[in-house]
Amino acid sequence: MRITVLLPGTLREKAGGESRLAVEVAEPATLGAVLDALAERYPALERRLRDEQAGLRRYVNFYVDGEECRHRGGTATVLREDTEVQIIPSVAGG
Repeated sequence: MRITVLLPGTLREKAGGESRLAVEVAEPATLGAVLDALAERYPALERRLRDEQAGLRRYVNFYVDGEECRHRGGTATVLREDTEVQIIPSVAGG
């Protein structure tokens, strides 16, 4: 199953400069499976997305087809063919 992951500029350097990543995962596909596939290809990106227990980092938002995934099951969120996952780190400053 093909999933598209969209990365903002702040994370692109960890993924070879790419803004869109095509990820192939087996069915039933979950957000966790997509993140596992990304971890294999881009270990530096993995450290920015998940913590040491493979949980979603607190200050990184994951949107599955426009809906924040924490309201849909977190890493267990089930994905459909051609789903778009958008990853957006929180921005803070003053």
